[in-house]
Amino acid sequence: MEKLAPLGNNIIVKPVALEEVSRGGIIIPDTAKEKPQEGEIIAVGPGRMDKAGHLIPMDVKAGDRVIFAKYTGSEIKIEGEKYLIMPESDILAIKTAQTRTRAKGKKNG
Repeated sequence: MEKLAPLGNNIIVKPVALEEVSRGGIIIPDTAKEKPQEGEIIAVGPGRMDKAGHLIPMDVKAGDRVIFAKYTGSEIKIEGEKYLIMPESDILAIKTAQTRTRAKGKKNG
């Protein structure tokens, strides 16, 4: 992929294709599919400046798996792959591996 460096608080996301077959085994045609709302961050800008001129760093980094707003970003195509360029504020959540541990001796309820 060409090297792209987003400016300001913009990010580049590669949307992740969701499952193309329903639970009942029905294949969903492209025209009926919803736009993906999940993707992997490929590159991030340096951040934005506050009113005093201080750089506010980004909360996300390249490699993060994120959930973003449904109709956001500008779609670009590089070497046949689709990417989105969007502001960081359109990121709704970062997906993390969740490991839950319970303290010994504690009961729920």
